[in-house]
Amino acid sequence: MLTKKQHELLLYIHDHLGAEGVSPSFDEMKEALGLKSKSGIHRLITGLVERGFIRRLPHRARAVEVLRLPDDMPQAAAAGGQFAPRVIQGAFRTSLPGTTVASVVDAVQLPLYGKIAAGTPIEALRDHSNYVDVPAGLLGRGEHYALAVEGDSMVDAGILDGDTVVIERGETAETGAIVVALIDDEEATLKRFRRHGKSIALEPANTAYETRIFPPERVQIQGRLICLLRRY
Repeated sequence: MLTKKQHELLLYIHDHLGAEGVSPSFDEMKEALGLKSKSGIHRLITGLVERGFIRRLPHRARAVEVLRLPDDMPQAAAAGGQFAPRVIQGAFRTSLPGTTVASVVDAVQLPLYGKIAAGTPIEALRDHSNYVDVPAGLLGRGEHYALAVEGDSMVDAGILDGDTVVIERGETAETGAIVVALIDDEEATLKRFRRHGKSIALEPANTAYETRIFPPERVQIQGRLICLLRRY
């Protein structure tokens, strides 16, 4: 038994595929269903997967196969009384002459919480309405989230303003690791973590910035850097 919104989303995906040949974007789904955030779409898709109406295809980012439609949908009737599943895939359908399109790898959708300073610390913005697709092979076994980098204090570590960093959530880190550090319960920053005796140093990777030293009770580790994503 589907909820009203699950029913609407399944019908919308099916109709969009028939008309356009490709999957609707999360923004298109959100607008079509009148929802305020993409997280609501994510929950509806998960519910459809759990109920066996659609399945996510391995090795294809955001690719969904429609397995069946509810009995009250007239589109469920096909030749011979059988519904023919179709693939919704948001991959390239053409390529430039002389180029090869790489196969799409399995992707994991991570919450993109917002911007984190790689310069002067700012409070981390937790925006639960946005998500980013990350190749599954880049992630470990823990819980992960993504943050947009703002600032240039980590440029010598290859982290640039506008990059998206993937963070493995955790409260500890080895000295020398690049971490998300929460200072005084209100400011978050991306820095290299080092122990200096009984103190904690948050070290930039840019000589224009100074290393900041704190007593341990003022700093909480929120996770460590796993990888970064960059668009050109």
